[in-house]
Amino acid sequence: MPQVSSYAAGTPCWIDLATSDPEGSRRFYGRLFGWDLEVGPPEAMHYTQARIGGLPVAGLGGEPKPDEVPAGWTTYFATEDVDGSVKRITDSGGTLTMAPVDVMDQGRMALASDPQGAVFGLWQAGRHFGSALVNEPGTICWNELMTPDLPAARRFYSAVFGYDWEDVDTGADGPAYATFAVGGRQVGGVMQLDPRQAGEAPPSWMVDFAVADADATVQMARELGGAISVPATDSSYGRSAILRDPQGGAFAVIRLAEES
Repeated sequence: MPQVSSYAAGTPCWIDLATSDPEGSRRFYGRLFGWDLEVGPPEAMHYTQARIGGLPVAGLGGEPKPDEVPAGWTTYFATEDVDGSVKRITDSGGTLTMAPVDVMDQGRMALASDPQGAVFGLWQAGRHFGSALVNEPGTICWNELMTPDLPAARRFYSAVFGYDWEDVDTGADGPAYATFAVGGRQVGGVMQLDPRQAGEAPPSWMVDFAVADADATVQMARELGGAISVPATDSSYGRSAILRDPQGGAFAVIRLAEES
């Protein structure tokens, strides 16, 4: 179901953008995905909610990011206990980058990085539980970790979230890949980075947005000042491309294959 009302612990539940140019990012993504943008008040640091049909689908930072923080999207994982999840993260070799904090009455959050350096967030729902619409054009449809050490990533995220895993056959020349599941439902994937690309592609969580037409979205992104990292290509999952926004934030778009 594309409309969501809650998330099981361990499920990617929200994404938000760190950007050097909040106004420019609102223009770019608002036009690219047809988002209605609700800019928050000063006490919320102008944090912006992106909505489709009135439903929240993503967040955008309302203040310029610190210089040491790279531009890009952060994936947040649902948890029933942020503080308990933080302990499992640090006990398993991860690093806490922002201690747990209450976000008014919306929820409680923290930021961390896994042992390979990929940054992710934790979200304990209050009034805000996460993205209320998914798998529809302009909304998140997949979260994927790019890592130089897939076995180590499996051990870490299993210790933190208790995932079940399934290896994916990507062919003789394809990268090692595995999906992880919560309660028997696949909720994300992990791809082994080519060691030769380690300097060019640091460990990170990639967000995939569903679109109605991948080629038209790529063209619009270019016209809006974005860049194409990987041109649109076909796979059994759909037609997808990897893009960068004008501030350098990476994201993917995919026209999902029709289910048979």
